[in-house]
Amino acid sequence: MLIKDITNFLETIAPCSLQEDYDNAGLITGNAKDFCSGTLISLDCTEAIVQEAIEKNCNLIIAHHPIVFKGLKKLNGSNYVERTIIKAIKNDIAIYAVHTNLDNVLAGVNGKIAEMLGLQNVHILSPKKDILKKLIVFAPKENEEKLSEALFAAGAGNIGNYSECSFTTTGIGTFKPGENTDPFIGSIGLKNIDEEVRIEVIFPGWLQNNIIKVMKDNHPYEEVAYDIYSLDNYYQEVGSGIIGQLTQPINEADFLEQLATVFKLKIIKHTLLKNLPCKKIAICGGAGSFLINNAKVAGADVFITSDVKYHEFFDADAQMLLIDIGHYESEQFTIELLLDLLSNKFPNFAIQKTGVNTNPVQYFVSKNI
Repeated sequence: MLIKDITNFLETIAPCSLQEDYDNAGLITGNAKDFCSGTLISLDCTEAIVQEAIEKNCNLIIAHHPIVFKGLKKLNGSNYVERTIIKAIKNDIAIYAVHTNLDNVLAGVNGKIAEMLGLQNVHILSPKKDILKKLIVFAPKENEEKLSEALFAAGAGNIGNYSECSFTTTGIGTFKPGENTDPFIGSIGLKNIDEEVRIEVIFPGWLQNNIIKVMKDNHPYEEVAYDIYSLDNYYQEVGSGIIGQLTQPINEADFLEQLATVFKLKIIKHTLLKNLPCKKIAICGGAGSFLINNAKVAGADVFITSDVKYHEFFDADAQMLLIDIGHYESEQFTIELLLDLLSNKFPNFAIQKTGVNTNPVQYFVSKNI
């Protein structure tokens, strides 16, 4: 098993192209072509995590948060980031981060939180656009089915819960094979006029290279005529946050109690309770206050996130219950998510989750209050 076998699989679920511009997901240290002795999964990567990897004979750490987030100008051990990187390199340990790209997919960080809360009918709260592309390719009528099926198998033609979506029209194609060609139909030096089909399918942009390869591999022509367009449409499978519904409404106090139990919370910050039922729940693991308005517009009864500033609590504007459960606490199940994904894909490989709690935030609860 090579390191790239594991990281390439993760990128089929959360492509690095889906990370935010400010992020640093991907392989941070190490060589993707090295053999992997074992994998350790954590939320953060710290010196303690690297030491744990050494002790467990794991030369690959998969963390949600990138240890290198901003640019490094020096590596002299002056802070925990530099010390962690130095320790990893000295011990030939690769560090891979799967961060906002995992946040931005439906079955990622927020999808796991929704699962833990038993939400139904979940969908992206703030879908992204400029993700989808359209392929238009021209082919002989007799090759339409084979080519379409190959494109569908490669990931094209999916719209929401519908698959194998395409549009075809027929028309007349013309071409004159030149010297040193090997035409599928027609003769060299003679203009050929033939009935062709125009096949249109959409696909997520990160699949483009493979889509083109599959198209060419399954097309009879020596030179394939095709166009690719970028679409302005919103892609409902990719974006920030998630919103879904509880199976039954629950009052606010009971929902907070349930939240504390599921997430093992000592304390919960929230806006004023109004004794209203909670059913429609919006979620954003990590810092999600930028989605407060999206949650209101979507009609959420509750928005669960973290790192909400004082004045941002006012932005809920008494229209929903805004809850801050803490950054680490909101993303803690990401470790279980990655463990399940990798264990199912590589059942006979050493994949372990960390035993180290990397949460830098601690809480003191006074007995006098």
